[in-house]
Amino acid sequence: MSRLFPRTALWSRRLRAALAVLATAVAMCGVVLAATSTPSSAATCNGYVGLTFDDGPTGNTSALLNVLRANGVRATMFNVGQNVQNNRSAAQAQVAAGMWVANHSWNHAHMTSMSQAQMQSDLSQTSSAIQSATGSRPTLFRPPYGETNSTLQSVASSLGMRQVIWDVDSQDWNGASVSQIVSNASRLQAGQVILMHDGIQNTRDAIPQIMANLTSRNLCPGMISASTGRAVAPDGTTPPPTTTPPPPSGGTCTATAATTNVWGDRYNTSVTVSGASTWTVVVAITAPQRISTIWNGTATWDSSGTVMTMRSNGSGNTFGFTTMTNGNSSARPQIRSCTSG
Repeated sequence: MSRLFPRTALWSRRLRAALAVLATAVAMCGVVLAATSTPSSAATCNGYVGLTFDDGPTGNTSALLNVLRANGVRATMFNVGQNVQNNRSAAQAQVAAGMWVANHSWNHAHMTSMSQAQMQSDLSQTSSAIQSATGSRPTLFRPPYGETNSTLQSVASSLGMRQVIWDVDSQDWNGASVSQIVSNASRLQAGQVILMHDGIQNTRDAIPQIMANLTSRNLCPGMISASTGRAVAPDGTTPPPTTTPPPPSGGTCTATAATTNVWGDRYNTSVTVSGASTWTVVVAITAPQRISTIWNGTATWDSSGTVMTMRSNGSGNTFGFTTMTNGNSSARPQIRSCTSG
């Protein structure tokens, strides 16, 4: 036995050394696997989209947050005040997971049937509940059912919130399948916002495929700007547009836009030009909005249908147009350039 012991000890030391090498290799493989399963922070983002979830927090908020974290998603949660009051820990978990929390009314009522005082009380109570639970007061508001009017928008603004509707409806609330939700989400373009809901299994199951589609198009989840209502980078910056039509050659002038009439599905814009009697004005709208009617000018369009070039036609220095909201009632046209001649 004494003659075999040195060999046994040597074999034991070699075995321990081999096991240590193997353990190190396994650990290294584990690190590599973990790194590849996490979305790369260095991914190319040519634009940002707003993923939003309404009606939380619910009993399934934890499951939703787990899926979002696993797929590297930060999203905006439009919370119902009553739900926040009854489930403060879930609202806190949303913030801890890196989500942005916003106001979705106190109990999801039809707010356009309320008086101004009732609207004020409802939204104020909801914001207070969110602030009490999370420490942050919301800067965004989404009206239940997307129903809004000028009074409700004014009340939200007085409470420091911008109204945000949506560009794409996932239809998850309407029993859409996982594949239908993924297909609807694939229509998202840079700057746009999609409507989804907390508490729906098909929505949670669709998230990995939604993210795969966005990644393939170099789009990333972002925050919703309280200034514009559009999706921007998580740090609040807006990437430059990939294509901007050059302004026509000539001198400069000034074009000022004003919203003159607002209806449930459309609104009118009047543009006044100063500094030139003949002019060319470039105006951009936000998809899926579309201009349906123009007056006092001659218009041409870019391939996207969202950038209009309006030229004077001898009808004076004021022109106008009607824009169909198509579900996005918050965005307004932007004047990109005014050129004389």
